[in-house]
Amino acid sequence: MDLLKVIHDRRSVRKYRTDPVPDQILTEILDAARRSPSWANTQVWRFIVVKDPRVKEGLQSCLTPTNPARAAIIGAPVVICVAAKRGLSGCHTGAPTTDKGDWFMFDAGIAMEHIVLAAWNFGLGTVHVGSFDAKKAESLLKIPEGYSIVEMTPLGYFSETPRETPRKPLSEIVFLDAFGELYLK
Repeated sequence: MDLLKVIHDRRSVRKYRTDPVPDQILTEILDAARRSPSWANTQVWRFIVVKDPRVKEGLQSCLTPTNPARAAIIGAPVVICVAAKRGLSGCHTGAPTTDKGDWFMFDAGIAMEHIVLAAWNFGLGTVHVGSFDAKKAESLLKIPEGYSIVEMTPLGYFSETPRETPRKPLSEIVFLDAFGELYLK
């Protein structure tokens, strides 16, 4: 599939069929994440593939009761969690080198976006899930000290075609040479 088509067509999915995802496809998706860029090639991300229904139930309990992804965590055949090592990305001798702080969140986010785009390429849906009790999820997934869980996504074949959500026009979000200077007229 064409990359720009994947980017344009990808949608957040919260309702899944129970069909299993073939391991070969899952491995290709994870390999796409492995190939994502990271600060100074630190590759701080780690991926936890969750298929066990009891572990998925535990992850669901980490989400707030109003999180719209709660049912998806249980309903999807797979959940992928991304954790990242702190103190390496964007750091020198453990101290951040920019005013943005430790870059582990950036690197993990890029890797997760590679996952969701690769998944869509295979006809699989995902949704970025970032609002959850991280300490509880880290305990459940046995994330070691020095790492933080960043986000998770359910992954599977969607049961209904997700609707397109409106996007702001480029004229509202792109500027030329300085903030507020029109790029597109």
